[in-house]
Amino acid sequence: MTAARRFQRIIATTDFHSAFDDAVPMLAHLHAIRHDSLVVDCGDFFEGTGYYRLGKGAVEREILTTLYDVLAPGNHGWPHYSEPGLREMTVSANAVDDAGQPLFDRLRVVEVHDRRVAVTAVIGVSAFHTIPAGQRAGHHVTDPVIALRELMLEHHHHVDSWIVLSHSGFDEDIRLAGACPFVDVIFAGHCHSDTYGPVHVGDTLVVKGRELAAGYAAAEPVGSGWAARTAVFPAPTTVPDELAAVDEEIDSIGRMLATPLGTVDEPYRDAILDRRRLLQDVASRLHTGLGADAVILNDTALRPTRLGDVLTLGDLLAIEPFDNQLVHALLPDRYADSPDSLLSA
Repeated sequence: MTAARRFQRIIATTDFHSAFDDAVPMLAHLHAIRHDSLVVDCGDFFEGTGYYRLGKGAVEREILTTLYDVLAPGNHGWPHYSEPGLREMTVSANAVDDAGQPLFDRLRVVEVHDRRVAVTAVIGVSAFHTIPAGQRAGHHVTDPVIALRELMLEHHHHVDSWIVLSHSGFDEDIRLAGACPFVDVIFAGHCHSDTYGPVHVGDTLVVKGRELAAGYAAAEPVGSGWAARTAVFPAPTTVPDELAAVDEEIDSIGRMLATPLGTVDEPYRDAILDRRRLLQDVASRLHTGLGADAVILNDTALRPTRLGDVLTLGDLLAIEPFDNQLVHALLPDRYADSPDSLLSA
């Protein structure tokens, strides 16, 4: 895929989360610049909207294999990175199996502006443990700092620069930069914070592109070091011919998501969803309708989506995009009179 291209820079996206409502600028720009740019992603390309729920990740896979060169696995959509076609593109220095063997290639060495550049990735320990247990069975993560130091000792003799794609959070990456001063650039992901950088930690740059298809981060060799920046995706004029089939599939799913389901109740109409209020209403209905003695709900399972006066399928899947389920469990007698103790049990 990359043999005929001469890379001048690295372009990094992160936390796309299947945000196809606003993806055309991203797709068009990546297509336009990839002829001389190594295009990478820092994780969580999958999951987060009805496009993923209905499309099962097929459109995301097509985009990744068409526009990208190197991937870091994120906690969302973790199983996809082991699929044929994506596995070969994925790198990780600290994801291992039960035997301690790497789950993915540990690094990729590419030439960027006449420098031999090692591109690797790490996933933060806390990020890894948010992956559903069934999806990460037999998988483990090691300390990112130790993993990167070991990798550097093995390969420092034949690379000039080190680039890390991190799915850990910006604050974690600041600490990572301090512990691994040999790294030139850390492209951050996972945190969805308002901090984008670039931030200097010694000679290391930490930078993050805007999430949800809004922007990207870029880094390129300058003098004896590196320069980094962030940018938003410019508005495109047309969708590239190479992406026409993908664009049609996105439009098809978009039409399904526009299906009306009913009228939005007055308290929620024409406003950003109040998650706590909705869950209180759900809990009340479970108490009165099912006779539940105790209801435990997590408001972070819902997204604060803006609603109009008509609820669409897309609205519903945007509010709860991760296919969570309510579990109705029978409580032991000892909890019948004091269900609050479940919270500390």
